[in-house]
Amino acid sequence: MRLKNIFVICLLLILCITTTGCDLSDKKIVKIGVAMPTQTRQRWNQDGSNMERMLMEQGYKVDLEFANNEIELQLSQIRTMIDEGCKVIIITAVDANSLSEILDEAKSAGAKIISYDRLIMNTDAIDYYATFDNLAVGTMQGEYIEEKLDLKTGKGPYNLEITAGSVDDNNTIFFFEGAMEILRPYIQTGQLVVRSGQVNLKQCAIPHWKEDIAKERMTNIIKNYYDKNHLDVALCANDSTAFGVINALKAEGYGDENKKMPLITGQDADRKNMKMIISGEQTMSIFKDTRMLAEQVVVEGKEPETNDIGNYNNGVKIVPSFLVRPQFVDKSNYKEVLIDSGYYYENEF
Repeated sequence: MRLKNIFVICLLLILCITTTGCDLSDKKIVKIGVAMPTQTRQRWNQDGSNMERMLMEQGYKVDLEFANNEIELQLSQIRTMIDEGCKVIIITAVDANSLSEILDEAKSAGAKIISYDRLIMNTDAIDYYATFDNLAVGTMQGEYIEEKLDLKTGKGPYNLEITAGSVDDNNTIFFFEGAMEILRPYIQTGQLVVRSGQVNLKQCAIPHWKEDIAKERMTNIIKNYYDKNHLDVALCANDSTAFGVINALKAEGYGDENKKMPLITGQDADRKNMKMIISGEQTMSIFKDTRMLAEQVVVEGKEPETNDIGNYNNGVKIVPSFLVRPQFVDKSNYKEVLIDSGYYYENEF
């Protein structure tokens, strides 16, 4: 039986909170706060609106807020949720290191906190973490590159550049290390050559995952290091960074008949990136089917299920977590993975 989406795990946790002294027996008077980081990304618009709808279908009042990637705005929104008596607050942090003080206030007020997709750091106020297997995201990107370039047989050398995520997002570390565990040995042997020399996370990071910053950085790399060389692979942590990288490459002549696009990875299977995958500008993305998290059925009054109790330490505590494994999507399988499963309609592409 395929259930609807990731947000049910949050709903199930809300149902479970009755065992910890938070009375949700009359849903009509219970308000749930949902704090999303921004409306500029398809992912968070989609998650926020779907979560609001499902919570309301369950009978809860919902305060859904988007923070425009502004730390102070998100702090203000969460403080309002506390003041208005939200019993549960579901948070995807703008900056995972900026919320400890406000969440101490939430805990003192009796609110339960679900850290959603991004692990909130340096606080013991987090009750649960719902996310994907983020190390596997990077591993899949690295393995895809390894397979498509036939690196195991010794082929190469190929020119590679790395575009990582935002360092204020704890997931970025997992994405980066997952990919580099696969690719680092090939860099060391010279099968993969990073001509810019930018191979550590801080050098490759893109603040707030912004497309324009990814575009500007890649433009500088191409101009400085690829005047007489061809870029063969662009490891991009997600679809927004990939979108910026692709636009930079196209501006420098990539995609023309005599200058083919490199192999380009991504993550999230955003609509605009899927169009690029279908057209051949981007090669693949990692699809994180939020519906799959709902397949774990939790009965009211029981503890929510976890499948990781040791790997997600936020600096203060090991946070009970549930991880869902993602899958890659490219031109060869997008219809089966995205359309046949009902995640997208074919006419959207």
